[in-house]
Amino acid sequence: MAKTATINMRVNSEIKTNAESIFSSLGMTLTEAINVFLHKSVMEGGLPFDVRQPRYNAKTEAALHEARDIMNGKVPATSYDSVDALFAALDE
Repeated sequence: MAKTATINMRVNSEIKTNAESIFSSLGMTLTEAINVFLHKSVMEGGLPFDVRQPRYNAKTEAALHEARDIMNGKVPATSYDSVDALFAALDE
């Protein structure tokens, strides 16, 4: 099948560079990888993978929220004097 159409698109330059590196390690150019994606999408009749928000249980959601707060400096990180103290806190 002859290539007769051109797609022009804008993407984040860091994402493009990272994708090119990944596809290069697979022996493909970015153009070839995009063509594979498009062919697979046509064969599947849609995106060739699930697109959805991640779903976590309440305990995991709370841990993710706490981790974000710690990273953003909203909550001080907790430190422990020993591994036993850490595991005791985890059991609470």
